[in-house]
Amino acid sequence: MKPLLLLISFLAVATGALAQDRIYRCGNEYTNQVKGRTGCKLVEGGNVTVVRGTTPSPSSSGGGAAPAQRATNSPASAPRIDTPEQRTRDADAKAILEQELRRAEARQAELAKEYNNGEPDKIGGEARNHQKYLDRVAELKAAMARNQSDIDGIKRELARFSR
Repeated sequence: MKPLLLLISFLAVATGALAQDRIYRCGNEYTNQVKGRTGCKLVEGGNVTVVRGTTPSPSSSGGGAAPAQRATNSPASAPRIDTPEQRTRDADAKAILEQELRRAEARQAELAKEYNNGEPDKIGGEARNHQKYLDRVAELKAAMARNQSDIDGIKRELARFSR
């Protein structure tokens, strides 16, 4: 009985292996026909699955849009907003950004006070464990750098409204 099972499993594996053609990679293209192609290499070590990509539709390419329209970040299908309503929205956005800037600058001042020019006060078990202290100092420095980056970004956004 065992030889029969062995023969059946061998035939199943052999027919599966024969069903696979050799796959070649020719540049960025995969094929099983290499006639007339140069620079093709045999792909070994597993099956190859190729998924065809999608092509963008001509309406979303933006190639025919005027330069002023391409500079905006809104899609071409977005509804146009009249000027007074847009000015109101811009004023609201600017007020929110100014509020965020004030918060970020206050946070930066708190961090700078706690950082104390690289020598913050030791808290908890940091007097006995100097590495904990050094880790906290490094975290404070990184937090200050991140917060400064946030401040710079908010200032860049605000500069867009003053144009």
